[in-house]
Amino acid sequence: MGKWADGTGTLALGAVEIPLEVAASYRARRRGLLGRDGIAGALLITRTNSVHTFGMRFPIDVAYLDGSFTVRSVVTMRPGRLGMIRPRGRHVLEAEAGAMAGWGLEPGVRVRVDLTEAPTRAA
Repeated sequence: MGKWADGTGTLALGAVEIPLEVAASYRARRRGLLGRDGIAGALLITRTNSVHTFGMRFPIDVAYLDGSFTVRSVVTMRPGRLGMIRPRGRHVLEAEAGAMAGWGLEPGVRVRVDLTEAPTRAA
């Protein structure tokens, strides 16, 4: 994909489709899932290779993706943690803890991102 923008879409893993939010702007990437009590689906933070959970209210699954959207690693992070930098990581998927195992998301799986709504501009 070319230039990224904040928006929504779907994350496709074979026949499974998951609602997706995209955080591409500095502001949206910085905010992430902070201040929320959960998420229906997943959040794609694009152009990053590490995350933290400082200020989070719930544990999350984190999948590090390379440039071709292949999962490099999946970890579960409790609130108040700093994730390791993944040198080959280009994108990060976040979801509620346990969700990714239910979707079959594991290292080596390639995902597809379909943007279904027109991207919104960062406020």
